[in-house]
Amino acid sequence: MAGSWRRRFKHFTVQNNTFAICLNNEGYAASLEVGKAYRVIPDQEATAHGYIRMADESGEDYTFDAARFYLTNVTQP
Repeated sequence: MAGSWRRRFKHFTVQNNTFAICLNNEGYAASLEVGKAYRVIPDQEATAHGYIRMADESGEDYTFDAARFYLTNVTQP
């Protein structure tokens, strides 16, 4: 599953309204909450390697493996 997600993610355009919903926080319990939506920070280099950049619970921005998240674009009505 992770491989197919990475292929899909490489074609996902990260915009200012992109959020990542955490599906797996194994190894990062202090940094990520399962079910929480995090605003994605556009980073083409991270995306090219299958990662996403976002601010975690500490408020600092880090990259995480994209397979841990479900990405969605949120639009205002």
